[in-house]
Parts: sequence; C-alpha cells; structure tokens
Amino acid sequence: MSIILWDIPSTVGPWSPNTWKVRYCLNFKGIPYKTEWIEYPDIAPHCQKLGISHTMIKSDGTPYYSLPAIYDPSTNKHIADSGKIVEYLETQYTSAPSIFPYNTMGLSIDFEEALDEKLSALWQFAIPAIHDILNPASQEYFRTTREKSFDKKLEDVVPSLESDEGKEEWKKVEEGFAGMAVWYSKNGGKGPFLLGERVSWPDVVVAAHLLWLKAAWGEHDRKWKDVLGWQGGVWKALGEAMKEYEKKVD
Repeated sequence: MSIILWDIPSTVGPWSPNTWKVRYCLNFKGIPYKTEWIEYPDIAPHCQKLGISHTMIKSDGTPYYSLPAIYDPSTNKHIADSGKIVEYLETQYTSAPSIFPYNTMGLSIDFEEALDEKLSALWQFAIPAIHDILNPASQEYFRTTREKSFDKKLEDVVPSLESDEGKEEWKKVEEGFAGMAVWYSKNGGKGPFLLGERVSWPDVVVAAHLLWLKAAWGEHDRKWKDVLGWQGGVWKALGEAMKEYEKKVD
C-alpha cells in the first residue's frame, strides 16, 4: 500500500519547498506513495475532517493547518509538518537509505532555521511570485494571508532590481547564499553535497528551496540565473545532483 502525500497544486506542478522536502525523502528512500492535491482554502477542512493535527497556533489563538501531510496505511497514521513527517519516515522505514547518515538527525533536523536566517532577504523576491503560479482557487487565499503578513499589497512587496533599494536587497540575498556556500566548502571537495558524496537532510532542504525559486520565477528569469551562477555554480551542481530524486508521483 502506498503512502498518500497531500500537496498544493499550481500551474507549474509541485512548488512548495515544504512538500518538496517530503517528496525528495520518499523518492530517496524508495517508499511507494501517491499524491493528492488540495487547494489552499480546502487545507484546514481537509485536515480537520481526517483528524490531521494543526502545525502551529496563530497569533489570535486559532489553529493553523498546513501541508505537507501524509497518511501511511501500513500504520494508519496521519502526520503533518515536513520535519515530523521525515522523522517518521526515518524511524518507521529503517531498511530504507537514511537521510540522516551517521546519526545526524539531532544535529541537522533544524537546519532550516539556519537557512532561513541566511536567506531572510530572499522572501520578498520569491513569495509574491508564487501567487501568479497558483490556481485561481488558491490565489485569493494566498493573497489575503500574505498581504496581511507583509502589511502591504503583493505588488508592493518586491523591490525593483533596477532601483537602488532593489540592488541592495538582492545583494543581501547573494550574501546569504555565500554564507551557505561556506558550509558546502567544508565537505572535503569530494562532491556536491554537504557531506561530499552522501546526500543528507540539509541537501534536501536547500534543493527544495531551489525548486521553489525555479517554480516561482521560471528558468529564464534573471534572478534564477543569478542564483545558479553564484559561488562558482555550487547551487547549480547541487540541483543537478538531486534531480534523480525529483520524481513526481501523482
């Protein structure tokens, strides 16, 4: 029996970095699964109907439901939140390859917090672009919630790369990637991954974000081309090395 992975659709296919993290791990481990697609306004009702736990509590005290979520028929378990899902897959499917080699789960499961700190200037360039690739059923929800978060219209969030402000903010993005590249420079020069020749959770997190940016901007966008060329092409090499785990199962 296959695991069910719930994901958010778009006009360009899978795009969410959080659901990509789970998809990468399922493909890497060779665990059979199928994808079911849920539009943004239907996520909370869907999770509540199936008893899938919320992933956080909003500032107003109400529960927030999000994807990815999975259902494993072999254990009759529903799990939400990419980190919790991956921990579950790691402990439940022990015969599959480990995404946390050398017992590194404790050290690397929260890697995304470090990534988020490095890339804090990136979100203004990426998040508004997601709106345009979503299906109409999700666009209004996305716009309303993100404009509330930014406290401005999505069209006003992205600084122009031709403006002084935009150039400065884009420079901060490059500096963030440069900081991440330092981590990869210490892998002994043996491969494109953080551990050299071995894929691990941090590579999944970074590669999932790269796919998110590619989906948001498109492969011909200047910003995407910039990222691929930064730091001597380290991100291009990582993305190419992770392609074998990008299978999209419907």
